[in-house]
Amino acid sequence: MKKYAPILVFALFFVFTSCNDDNEPEGEFADFLVARPLVMTQEEFENSVDIITPQPIEESGKIYAYQDYIFINDKFKGVHVIDNSNPASPQKLSFITIAGNVDISIKDNFLYADSLTDLVILDISDINSIQLVDRLEDVLRENVIWPAADIFEWEEIDYETEVLVGWEVVSERRRIDEVQRDDILVDFAEAANDAGGDTGQGGSLARFKIVDNYLYAVDSHNINIFDISNLDAPVVQDPVFAGFDIETIFNRGEHLFLGSMRGMYIYNIANPATPTFVSEFQHGTACDPVVVDENYAYVTLRGGNFCGATESGLYIVDITDLTNPELVVIYPMDEPYGLGIKDDKLFVCDGSSGLKVYDKSEVPDLPQLSHFEDIVTFDVIPMEDQLLMVGDGTLYQYEYLETEIRLISSLSLN
Repeated sequence: MKKYAPILVFALFFVFTSCNDDNEPEGEFADFLVARPLVMTQEEFENSVDIITPQPIEESGKIYAYQDYIFINDKFKGVHVIDNSNPASPQKLSFITIAGNVDISIKDNFLYADSLTDLVILDISDINSIQLVDRLEDVLRENVIWPAADIFEWEEIDYETEVLVGWEVVSERRRIDEVQRDDILVDFAEAANDAGGDTGQGGSLARFKIVDNYLYAVDSHNINIFDISNLDAPVVQDPVFAGFDIETIFNRGEHLFLGSMRGMYIYNIANPATPTFVSEFQHGTACDPVVVDENYAYVTLRGGNFCGATESGLYIVDITDLTNPELVVIYPMDEPYGLGIKDDKLFVCDGSSGLKVYDKSEVPDLPQLSHFEDIVTFDVIPMEDQLLMVGDGTLYQYEYLETEIRLISSLSLN
């Protein structure tokens, strides 16, 4: 029987600032993000894949586009399927329940999804009758996803019969001295875009990437490699150790660009079964997605809380010489997440500060073209004809104009 227990041992240290009510003593209380485990039985987990009617989204995650469809992750729960044949009026089709899911990738109507350490394969050739093809167990061994939280309230879990499938994160007001005394140190050991074929497109936060006949899936330490020449029967290759705290993957030609909490790693996939290390660009500890054009890598770093102490910003890195990436300039940001590029436009999801659009034609100069405020942004995909963005339970679509973008539609996923 499989057991799912986090394997990392680390201590989380945070600097807290208090948000005091008028009746509270100065410095005694603050708002904290509290994470509580989501648990199900082993039997429920093994039978968790199902296709059901559209459901309200609980926590919008990553976005993926394939043909006339959009797939939006509901963190740790599954995938919402949207018919986008008419971008002005997208329609909800169904919800694919996949316990512990945060990523997908698609090629020629086969959808690959993580379910904790398992890889699930689905046939979506008939979008109205999606079929489970196979489930490869324990092939993503280090696929441990930690939420951005200040406090982890660990409950006793029986790993003989139960599975930790994710986390519920809520904001709660706590006494600072109690949090610092009891909750800051958390010992988790105690809990024991180039692809062949008809592939889809993910955003900069993706951990899955299909290139030709290979699926690359990064976990916290490794590049997991699957030969998908036979789409319904992936062959597991030896993983490649890539570093620590790997979070995202991006592809350009024969190279993979991995974003981690420590830096950006570049790997050559001329031999696709055995990626080889080329170089790295190091920065302070921060959450770090990356996208790449011909000469530059654009990296958003989000500091604070779980992501680390680095100040948030957009880092522009010269990769003309892939063996020696060099930082060119840093633009301050508030809380950046996903980003994307289309021709001379750069799109940055800056969290609650909205969507920011820049002209990158004269990099390192980066004049701002548009700023869509009063929306919460998370992940973005620049398509050929329109821009897709998700945030705070809403799917937004924009059309490209000469010097800006214009909203086409918005769809509430709640």
